[in-house]
Amino acid sequence: MGLTVAVTGPTGEIGISTVDALERDPEVERIIGMARRPFDPSAHGWTKTSYRQGDILDRDAVDALVTDADVVVHLAFIIFGSRQESAHVNLEGTRNVFEATVEAARPGRLVYASSVAAYGYHPDNPTPITEDVPTRGSREHYYSEQKAALERVLEEVTADTDLEVYILRPCIVAGPKAPALADAMPWSLVPGRLGAATRMLPIPDPGTPFQLVHPDDVASAIALAVTTSAPQGAYNLAGDGTITVSDVVTTLGGRAMRVPHVAATAASAVVARLPFVPAPVEWLHSVRAPVVMDTARAKTALGWTPKYSSAGALEDLARSRA
Repeated sequence: MGLTVAVTGPTGEIGISTVDALERDPEVERIIGMARRPFDPSAHGWTKTSYRQGDILDRDAVDALVTDADVVVHLAFIIFGSRQESAHVNLEGTRNVFEATVEAARPGRLVYASSVAAYGYHPDNPTPITEDVPTRGSREHYYSEQKAALERVLEEVTADTDLEVYILRPCIVAGPKAPALADAMPWSLVPGRLGAATRMLPIPDPGTPFQLVHPDDVASAIALAVTTSAPQGAYNLAGDGTITVSDVVTTLGGRAMRVPHVAATAASAVVARLPFVPAPVEWLHSVRAPVVMDTARAKTALGWTPKYSSAGALEDLARSRA
């Protein structure tokens, strides 16, 4: 018999691509998905997938999801939201998934989608970052802080168990099914003529290099982690090459302006001292220091081959917005 795989967050930016990949995998016989909103698997042509509406904050719902699974894939996570709401869902909900998977009799493997943000945005991070670099997070950036905290929770919950744990750390995900990067552009946030005028305002670029990864490439890595005999542990995921803010802005139809890197560092420092900062503004911290990952382990041990480079993922996103 093939594997039964339980997936939290199958309707999200990575989730749909992941279920697509699992549907194509001959080793996977059955997929059980759970998310908060209604969803019809048949609308995507999925034949192996059943769906139940539920919340990872509901421990009974999580227990019911994982009890019949051989492998649990945890993708559900709030990326954009208030610091308080995201902490509630991400920290408490993810702990529910980890603990339920450990306590259930059947699951033998857990695949968890972490993030490059878990490493934190620290000037003393090496370049490139390998998987043995500590995941320190950045306290002033809620998403980074939570991703690092959850890797510690995962280690705590799974210690002294036989559960196989695979941690995937993708960089910023971008593509037609993952439009958050495009949606975050200033002109996308302002409607009508004002939005068109905003498009002509230059966006500062401190020149910090970063990476993108296509959602289909993340999904292929997750599908590999579900069935692989490769060593468990962490795997960095990123498209080949790097880009800058200028590349993103110009490819998506805006204007960019190079500024000294010290300006980004100074702005980050100012924001960090403010008593209240809207959650989206905290993403400013992500450009203060390069966070470029080495993906050799995923390519050699896991057998992962991304189809899109960082620039290619950006171009595919831009084509979908044209």
